[in-house]
Amino acid sequence: MSAPPKTVIHASREEAEAIRQAVRTADVAALPGRRERAEMKHVPGLVALLADERVSGWIYDLPKPVTPESVTRWVAENQARMQAGEALLIVNLDEAGQVAGYSHVAVWPEHASAELAGGVRADLQNSGTGSAGMARMFGWIFETLGVRLMCLTAALDNLRVQKGIDAAGFVRMGERDAVRPDGTIRRSVYWEMTRDQWRRRHVL
Repeated sequence: MSAPPKTVIHASREEAEAIRQAVRTADVAALPGRRERAEMKHVPGLVALLADERVSGWIYDLPKPVTPESVTRWVAENQARMQAGEALLIVNLDEAGQVAGYSHVAVWPEHASAELAGGVRADLQNSGTGSAGMARMFGWIFETLGVRLMCLTAALDNLRVQKGIDAAGFVRMGERDAVRPDGTIRRSVYWEMTRDQWRRRHVL
């Protein structure tokens, strides 16, 4: 499962509560494309998306096996975490209203930190828009949710995602063990970036 960043920030009680409230109330429709908070109505589309190993094979923290029951639990768990101000599970819909991708933001309000994971439908991969979309999402997380640090991981052999994270300006900080829901370990490349570093790099 997701673990807090290696760099530990100790947020004040006021800052942590502000982040929780920002997570609870964030307007995901402000993100590029057609985005919605994940609900039970999205479960069939998420099952179809995540059943494709070209989408889910790289991602360590998804429910396995991918079934309507496991995805229903996953959505329900994240709805509870959203209410607690500790996560956002967002679906990206195509022009036909079908689930074309998802983003999962894990948030540690007490550390003013977050981690982003996600996937996109196979036919939309390598379309040239992935890096730009990632960059917009990173900026939205920093500025809308109010976190001061983000961490990211990618599988050692997932060179496509590694390239995109490097291009966004995140700093490699070695490797870490990512724990899958079944308790097995995936060794991962690990990055961090602070909000100040992001602001220096990108014009808001």
